[in-house]
Amino acid sequence: MPDIELGQAVLYVRDLLRSRHFYTEVLGFAVRVELTAGGRPVGLALTSGRSHHELLLIEVGFDAEPVASTRRVGLAHLGCKIGDDDDALRTMHARLVAADVEVLGMVDRGVTHGLALADPDGNELELYVEVVDPQVWRRRPDLLVHPPRPLVL
Repeated sequence: MPDIELGQAVLYVRDLLRSRHFYTEVLGFAVRVELTAGGRPVGLALTSGRSHHELLLIEVGFDAEPVASTRRVGLAHLGCKIGDDDDALRTMHARLVAADVEVLGMVDRGVTHGLALADPDGNELELYVEVVDPQVWRRRPDLLVHPPRPLVL
C-alpha cells in the first residue's frame, strides 16, 4: 500500500478578493503564492503552515454556475482541523459570528466536534476539533461511526 496523504484541495471562486478575505482574515490561512495572468490576480495558494499549500483558489468570475444546493454527486464538504478541544471551537465560533459568517450547524460526531458553514461561493466547510485521543480511535475504529448529534458549545 502506498503512503498516501490528502494534501490539497482546489476551489473555483467567483471573486478572488472576497474569497481571499474569507479564507485568510476569517479562517486564518496565509497566502503562500499569488497567481497572476495579464498582470492581475487569478489564483491564490493558501497554507495553514503545514505544507507548501493546502488550498488553491482559482477565480472563475461571477457568471460561473453556482454550487448545487440539492443532492448531488461530488464533494460534500471540506474539513479543516482547527484544534484539539472545544475551546478552539468556541474561539472560532466567536470569530465567525464577528465576521457575520452564518454557522449552519454544530455537530458532535463522537471523535470530533465541528461547525458547519459555507464559504462566500457556497462551498461547504466543517471546522472541527478532535476530542478523542488518536491513540484511542486508532484502537477503536468503531468510535468513528458515531451517529451525529447536535453540539452545544
